[in-house]
Amino acid sequence: MLKRFLALAALAGPALAQPITPAEQARIDALVTTTLADTRVPSASIALVRDGRLVLAKAYGKASPTLPVARPDFPYQIASNSKQFTAMALLLLEDEGKLDLDDKVSKHLPGISGGDRIALRQLLSHTAGLQDYWPQDYLIAAMKAPVAPSGILDRWAKKPLDYAPGTRWQYSNTGYVVAGLVVEKVAGEPLMSFLKRRIFAPLGMNPVQIDDSNAPAFPAGHHRYALGPVRVAKPPARGWLFAAGELSMTAADLARWNIARINRSLLPADDWAAQEAPVHLADGTTNGYGLGVASGTEGGRRFINHGGESVGFLSQNTVYPDQRAAIVVLTNADFSRATDTLTEGLAEILMGPAAAPAASPEPDRAADARALFDALAAGRPDRRLLTANLNDYFDATALGDYRASLAPLGPATSIVALGVPQLRGGFVRRRYRVTAGGRTLGISTFAEPGASGRWEQFIVSPD
Repeated sequence: MLKRFLALAALAGPALAQPITPAEQARIDALVTTTLADTRVPSASIALVRDGRLVLAKAYGKASPTLPVARPDFPYQIASNSKQFTAMALLLLEDEGKLDLDDKVSKHLPGISGGDRIALRQLLSHTAGLQDYWPQDYLIAAMKAPVAPSGILDRWAKKPLDYAPGTRWQYSNTGYVVAGLVVEKVAGEPLMSFLKRRIFAPLGMNPVQIDDSNAPAFPAGHHRYALGPVRVAKPPARGWLFAAGELSMTAADLARWNIARINRSLLPADDWAAQEAPVHLADGTTNGYGLGVASGTEGGRRFINHGGESVGFLSQNTVYPDQRAAIVVLTNADFSRATDTLTEGLAEILMGPAAAPAASPEPDRAADARALFDALAAGRPDRRLLTANLNDYFDATALGDYRASLAPLGPATSIVALGVPQLRGGFVRRRYRVTAGGRTLGISTFAEPGASGRWEQFIVSPD
């Protein structure tokens, strides 16, 4: 571990600038341990960059039933944080003159719906119109069997487009599977091989393919049904994440990438800028998403970030370019807001208090969400209101945990909608904060479009 840490320090510079003080370390330790205890997330691995240099890489908690102590050299699944690497692979191939991001998909990969109208950059910016094959925050039935990327494309990328390319934004893992196959075809080598050669080896990063990390030597993912017991999660079968979320790595490895971004090193500066630039729709609007990362301003600070979720894992990676700072938070649980809580708290410790956030407008269907919450607490949801996937999710174990943990709280006394609805995978995503029995809980939902669309996801967790 000492050699690994020294290697990280050497990458960052001759010395660590403004190292974490003992008082800051005490605050960090208290924040992480308290958050893990409050949420029952088994472990977290964090890495902090200050002044463009790594100043802390530390792990807390229990990595798995057979790895009782989490260590900072354990790779955690970063899932969709992998997208920025897939996107950068296409930018590098463009530098080599092997493709143009304005090329149509059909030039490189035939058989994709709308492939003669979808530009490669639209795959990377989630504006292609391809339906997302995994918008849910749980393991859907199809993912219990292995799949090849071609199998994902046959089932989802050959459906009619959800909208005309470039006219709307809708997060799509499917688009990144297409992008990964384009990289492999144009580069003439596997995506992982290309990334190792061009990015990981030069930066001293040692990621693992996510399917290979579903093994006893690695941290185990965990799941929780409502406030029920924390359970080891069953991972998906092989092949489901590919270019949309193919990587596991340490928090320090991801920090190396962040340092390169801050310093505009390793790769051409215009590639970094192109990745971070918000993509605009045909009507001129943007939500801040670029090519595999989002950018914006929050709390008075400009940020570049992305989150990631695989079955049993959540990650959050945030870079603050003006402060030359970055925060990596990796957890082995797919429930609670622990990654957000830790990122926000660590940012305050690293950079000071943020400005107050702006108020969010209120979305609809809060009353429907409250009714389903109460029905699940009673163990009697109306299954006609649930899609086939959500009915499969609420098996005897899940429904039993929901009833056993929520019933003692009694009916919901209040529910508040958070943020605005977002379209994803053909569904509308909404989030709520609900109070019951003196407890404050979070609800993450997807539903079919319309005022009475069936629920595709309804996940209750500690807020």
